[in-house]
Amino acid sequence: MKHRARYEDEDEDEPYVVIERRGSSGATSFLVGLAVGAGVALLFAPQSGEETRRQLKRRARRAAHVARDAAGDLSDTVVDRYEQAKRSVEDRLDSARQALEMRKHQAAEAFRAGREAAQQARLDLEARIAQSKANYRAATSQARVTRRSTLAPNEEAKDSADRETE
Repeated sequence: MKHRARYEDEDEDEPYVVIERRGSSGATSFLVGLAVGAGVALLFAPQSGEETRRQLKRRARRAAHVARDAAGDLSDTVVDRYEQAKRSVEDRLDSARQALEMRKHQAAEAFRAGREAAQQARLDLEARIAQSKANYRAATSQARVTRRSTLAPNEEAKDSADRETE
């Protein structure tokens, strides 16, 4: 049991290697494997030279075909991703344009409403000023009438008194 614990301690201290794949496609690995496999097959092939050459030509054609297919698949994948990214960007641009148009419309609407409110406030103020002027004129006119009526009897009495003293 003590022996086992020693190995567990040693396992923890031993360095280890982590192998990660970083987005490489399987096509490269496939082509390398294909070439290695063809080379090994040639080494162990119990065939004549002419037969081996024919077989090599066939395998080369197959490898070329596989490579073309892989390149086509890769090209299709790249084109698909490009188209997808393009659509995504176009969608975002359209969304931004719509948001901008909406904000522009809201600003124009707010400006129009503000102009209408200012115009209405001006009309209300002008009406109040006109009413105040009318009230002022009516009050001053009334005050003049009241003053004249109040002064009229006093002036008559004064005129009478002045006449008697003469």
